Amino acid sequence: MKEQLKIVKIGGGILDDPEKLYQFVAEFHRLPGLKVLVHGGGKGASTLLQSLGIEPQMVNGRRITDAATLDVVTMFYAGKTNKLLVALLQERGTNALGLSGADGDVLRATRRPIGAVDYGYVGDLTDQSVNTPLLQTLLSGGLTPVFCAITHDGQGQLLNTNADTIASVLARALAPFYEVALHFCFEKDGVLADVHDDSSVIPQITPALFQELKASGAIAAGMLPKLENAFAALDAGVEKVIIENALKINEPVKTVLCQS
Repeated sequence: MKEQLKIVKIGGGILDDPEKLYQFVAEFHRLPGLKVLVHGGGKGASTLLQSLGIEPQMVNGRRITDAATLDVVTMFYAGKTNKLLVALLQERGTNALGLSGADGDVLRATRRPIGAVDYGYVGDLTDQSVNTPLLQTLLSGGLTPVFCAITHDGQGQLLNTNADTIASVLARALAPFYEVALHFCFEKDGVLADVHDDSSVIPQITPALFQELKASGAIAAGMLPKLENAFAALDAGVEKVIIENALKINEPVKTVLCQS
């Protein structure tokens, strides 16, 4: 029987609020068993860029990363944000280890080709990008890896990489070795049947129900890519995907995505 592993991704709404971040860390610490944390950067990176006279550029929610922007987001994601999370986890008693993709060659990406948009120094990942033996060694040694959104290409170039993608790729790559639950945490209690009613959490979504909800327009547009990525992870062997409130990860109210 495979050992259970939780891969938890948190977003900017939590990272931007010190009180919420502290509360989340306490909840994450309480999660039993093996776990991995993946984080983005929140609005802090854009604020820092603007303070340095660099105007943030976004296309479809994705950051355009030129050389100057890469320098700043590397400092902010892999430096300040990552090490703050590690320090807060250590305070609680979770022995965390902060990682970029370059550390231990744990996540090797490929620079995104120029298409209709030139995203600059942005990395794309495949299931083969993950150094699974190293992660297994860290987990078996009692460490909790904490990933920031910076990877590398193996040729000395750092790359900015979407944190949702990192969490999904980690889950898929580790699914053959663990019973993986992939947690996407944000400010709502789960996927809502009515975006104006926070209590309308859908407790379980199967592929068939997802198609119904999508066809009826019941799911908010911003949630669609998350759900599509989630079902792709299930197709690749991830046991379940959970969408939940980052401050309530030990409570029963959440949306569980499963194959049947």
